[in-house]
Amino acid sequence: MKGSLKQILLITDGHSNQGEDPIAIAAIGKEQGITVNVIGIVDGDSLNEQGIQEVEAIALAGGGVSQIVYAKQLAKTVQMVTRKAMTQTLHGVINKELQDILGKDQVLEDLSPEKRGQVMEVVDDLGETITLEVLILVDTSASMRDKLPMVQEALTDLSISLTSRVGDNRFSLYSFPGKRREVDRLLEWTPKLSSLTSTFQKLSPGGTTPTGPAISAAIRVFTQKGSRRSLLDHEESFFDETAD
Repeated sequence: MKGSLKQILLITDGHSNQGEDPIAIAAIGKEQGITVNVIGIVDGDSLNEQGIQEVEAIALAGGGVSQIVYAKQLAKTVQMVTRKAMTQTLHGVINKELQDILGKDQVLEDLSPEKRGQVMEVVDDLGETITLEVLILVDTSASMRDKLPMVQEALTDLSISLTSRVGDNRFSLYSFPGKRREVDRLLEWTPKLSSLTSTFQKLSPGGTTPTGPAISAAIRVFTQKGSRRSLLDHEESFFDETAD
């Protein structure tokens, strides 16, 4: 299996209130081979039933994993969601390949226990060796102000926890709402998230929660990443840098 696993990891504490429907946008991402995972952060009772339903629906439409979590448990959750989404995506790919070989009605569960075990070994091996690209999309609306230090800590832990993989890890970090655009790019693609501290110190939370436009902008980052030149040219038209 060639290529890479592409994930958007959306971290938010509320439901969207501006722009396109994020559930529909997540479905577009899935069609383009980009998994959309969502972590909804609860602090007290700040995430209401509507917000919880939206978190789950975005991930379902995006072929990803969703999790509602209290802020203090965020670090472990970020790691779990990322790895679970990798396995889930690989299962989907292998099931599709099985159907191509054995017929459209065949799925992994139809195999004998021995054959299924062999396939699971392949899934585990791919999960450790394939290139993983994670675009982290952080809600920096006003209500996230007190949660951002925990987000920073969780993302640093995620970077460290994935260093044991044989495959390459690539992370990028965007926040929304952007100052003048849908999102602001905080960190260009990098194998490590060690520079997050200075990045997060520059953030000034505030504004609405345009989740749909933010996911749409994140998808464009992946779809325009064919060459470095096209990526840079493209991003100049869509994104504002927060760093001078």
